[in-house]
Formats: sequence, structure tokens, C-alpha cells
Amino acid sequence: MTRTWQITDITDAAQARITTARLAAAYGVPPLERARLVASLGAQLRLCLTKGGTWRLTLEAGTASRATPEAGEGVLHAVLTPSHDAAAAGEPPWRVTVPCPEAVPTVDADASADDPTTLAEALLGADEDTALVLDRLTEQEDLVDFHREELHQTNQGVVALHAELDAAGRAQREAFAAERKARTEAENARRRLTFLADASAVLTASLDHHEIVRRLPELLVPEYATSVDVWLFDQEGDRPGPAHPAAAVVAARTGRPQYAAAHPGGLPGVDDQPPSALDPRRPLLCIPLPTRQAPLGVVTLSPPGERWDPDDAVMVIELTRRASIAIDHAQRYQHNRDIAETLQRALLTELPAPPGLGLAARYLPATHGLNIGGDWYDAFRQPDGGVIAVVGDVTGHGLRAAVMMSQLRTALRAYAVDGGSPGRLLTRLHTFLHHLQPDLFATAVIARFHPDDPTMTWAAAGHPPPVLRTPDGRVQTLDAKPGAMLGIPLKQEIADHTVRMAPGSTLALYTDGLVERRARGIDPGIARLAEALGSFGPAELEADLEGSADGILRPLLSDSERDDDVCLLLCHLRESG
Repeated sequence: MTRTWQITDITDAAQARITTARLAAAYGVPPLERARLVASLGAQLRLCLTKGGTWRLTLEAGTASRATPEAGEGVLHAVLTPSHDAAAAGEPPWRVTVPCPEAVPTVDADASADDPTTLAEALLGADEDTALVLDRLTEQEDLVDFHREELHQTNQGVVALHAELDAAGRAQREAFAAERKARTEAENARRRLTFLADASAVLTASLDHHEIVRRLPELLVPEYATSVDVWLFDQEGDRPGPAHPAAAVVAARTGRPQYAAAHPGGLPGVDDQPPSALDPRRPLLCIPLPTRQAPLGVVTLSPPGERWDPDDAVMVIELTRRASIAIDHAQRYQHNRDIAETLQRALLTELPAPPGLGLAARYLPATHGLNIGGDWYDAFRQPDGGVIAVVGDVTGHGLRAAVMMSQLRTALRAYAVDGGSPGRLLTRLHTFLHHLQPDLFATAVIARFHPDDPTMTWAAAGHPPPVLRTPDGRVQTLDAKPGAMLGIPLKQEIADHTVRMAPGSTLALYTDGLVERRARGIDPGIARLAEALGSFGPAELEADLEGSADGILRPLLSDSERDDDVCLLLCHLRESG
């Protein structure tokens, strides 16, 4: 079906528009597409009337091209072309195609648009189309609103998700920051504990309190302090004088650490004080050196920066407390050592000068540890003219050993007044020590010389054997079977031994501190003593027995750490004349 209209004025345009709408409705064009067709055609017709001339509108119903996706469906073609005499002649035609089912028109397409009935029907049809379009638009608007609401909710969900992700990211960053902080704090704590352990080991390794005071600043500067001043009170308990900060005086008086600065330090366990008048710009931390009685002194430190980290301050205070304990122990050790050494030397006898017998003794206290007080020597005359020479060693050290040594010395002199051989004297000392101090033991060797007897009698109880040098330079060790240690829970009778001593002979009595070394035992040391004693000529021993004693000590103690007492007693039988 093909319809053609010539359009020259607005009436022709209206009739063409109405007819097109009716034909589109008759051919079953959907309302929305029909409304679009009529609206588009009306707009194009207005343009044509504006340009003027005659225009031709052609409507053709048919089927779609087989080549198109909609092949086989009904379509309605509308073509608006200018006539040859129109002002727009030569312009391209306006075309539009709308789908429609195959249908036979139910209206008279040739009816005049001027007929009122036709016009009314056209208007009503247009209204119906408009109503349908509006309904469709309403549906679309509802659908748009629905999608807009969905989009809004989706946006809100996305915003909420972003907020959750942001919160999760923030929480993760905070967790990472907390972990880094915890790791840093743990590393700092480990570093402080390691330093505290190492520094404590350094301070407690020495028993010289002067050495401890010297090492303390070396440990703290420069990491934990820029300067360290250690002030020790004297024995009378005087406190710091005017040359020391006022905070140090307060620390000494109260026993609490004090912080002197322009601003509070906020350090745990530390009292704040005004800045020091000696240097107001420098913060000071004054820490007392506590003991069970009273502070030993005050340590004054200045911070490595503007102020101390609280944890570093706690660590420094703890190190100072440990240094105080180390200093206190060192002072007590030195005090006890001095007492023991003084008592030991006071109890060592002045050697007699019997005719025909030269005596030379050496006693050297241990230089390491409190190992003094156990070794002793003695020489005295008996009523019958004999001379007793003895060297002993009490187990244990310190004051108790020194006191026990003095008791043994006194008991031996008392027993020797009644006479008796060395073996008999040692047996009585064994009984005396076992009953007096059951948990204390001793070793001893006794030699007895008599001017009318060419033999020397000796006995030993758990002691290193005497070494005898004959006038011809030969040296022998008197290692006949000795008795057991004095004081052990065993009844024993210690035997005497005799050896002939010609004039010019020298007997060496000694303690194990002279010959024993931990790495090599005692036998090599005894051999070295015999070698040293045999290296002297007869004239040297006769002329200078004291110098000979020193000559023996020098080579034997060259490799000694002196962690035990050393005692040596030389007995030289002078040549007659």
C-alpha cells in the first residue's frame, strides 16, 4: 500500500499528519513508535513550511529487507521529499521507518481530514497515543526511580564498604604501628637487659672498689650519660660538701634518687629538685649508692641528650644499685683481707738464731681472693737444746683459718715444752684439732735439729715432703710415708723419720702454694724446687741464706697467679769453724 500527499501549506501538513497517524494506527504500529513517528513528522513538516514550496509525503507499507535483522516483519516507510519547484529542491529526502505487523487498514485512508468526525477521531486517537506514551513514560519513570533507588542503595553500600575498608586499613595501619612500637620496645628492653647483665659482670669481676669506681663511668659514657661523677663517703660518714650539687646532698640524706633540672623529669622513683646552682642549664640525676646501713656515696650523671628516657633512667638506677653492692662487697673483702693478713703476720714468729743452724723464712699472702690466713711457719728451741722447725697449712681461709693457725701454733709450742719427737707432736696436734674443730683440717711438717745429734728427725701429716740439699749439691726429696691430715676422723700415730745431715746441708720446708699449679699438679713444682735449691753453691747458702730464699721464690713464682698463700722455711746446718 502506498499513499502520497502534496504539501504546500499548513492545512496540507495537518491533513498529512492526521492521515499518517491513522494509517500507522491501522497498520498496528505500537503507540510509542506511532507517537515518535507523528512527532518526528510534525517537526519535519514545520521545517518544510518554513522553507516554502511544495513537498511530497509518501507512506508505503511493506516488509523489511531480508538483509536486515528484522527481515520478514511489517514496516511502514515515510519519505518526505521536496518537489522540483520548492525552495529546498535538491536537498536529500527525509526518511523514517517504523515496524508494524502485517494488517489491512480498517480506516479510510482517503477520508478528508476536514471532516469533523475524522478530525475528532484523529484527535482522540492522538490523545490515546499520548495517554499510552504518558503511561509508558510513567512506567519508565517508575523504572528509572527504581533503578535510581537501587543505584542509591548500591552507592550507599559502596560508601559503607569504602568506610569499612578505610576502617580496616586504619586498624591494620594501627596494628602495624603497634607491632613496630612493640618490636622497638622489645628490642630496646633486650638491649638494656643485655647491657645491664654485661655491665654487672664487669663490675662484679673485680674485688678492688677503686677499680669498680673507675669502670662505672666507662660503662655509661657516652650512650647513657655525657658525664659521671662518683663520690664515695669516707669512713667517718661525712656527706658531700659544697662542691657537690644540692641534689646529691638530698640523695645522700634521703636515700632516694634526685633529678635536678629547670623542668620536672617525670622519671619513675625519682624526686624532682630545682636546677643545680653549680650549672643550672645542665640536668643532673643524683643516685645514692645504697647499702643495708647507709649510702656509700652518690653517683651524679648528666643525660646524653636533653633528658633521659624513663626506661634508660630505670636501667641506670638499677646498674648503680648493683655497682653499690659490688663496691660494698669489695670494701668488706678488703677489710677482712687486711684483718686476716695483719693477724697472720702478727702471729708469725721471729726466727731464733741457734748456734750452728741458720734459718730464713718467707711468707707471701695470696694476691687473689680471700685465701690468706691458712699457711704458717714457726721455729723455736726446746728445753733440751733442740730446735723445732715447722711449716703448716690450715684448710679454709680468712679470719677463721688465721685464728685456727694461731691455736695450732700455741698448742705445738706447749706440747714441745714437754719434749717429744716430731711424730709425737703431730699426733697430739691431730687429737687436739679433731676435738677442737671437727670440721677443720690441717697439714704440717716438723723437723727437729739437735746440736749433739748428726741426724735430723722429721715427720709429716698430709704435707708436701721436705727437700734436702747435701753439701755436695745433691738434692733429695724426703718422701717417706707421711701421716694423714690433722683433724680427720681417724685415730693415727704419726711416725718419725730420720736422715743424716752433714754440715753445709740445707732443708727446705714449704707449703703447696709454692709448688702446686692447677694445670700441672704438685710433682713438677717439687722438682723445680729441688732444681732451684741445687743451683746454689755451698758458699751462697752459708753466706746469704736470706738472699737464697728470695732466689728460690723468684723462679718458682714466675708462673704463679698467687691465688694461695706461699710459705718457705730454709734450715741450713752451718759448717763448724
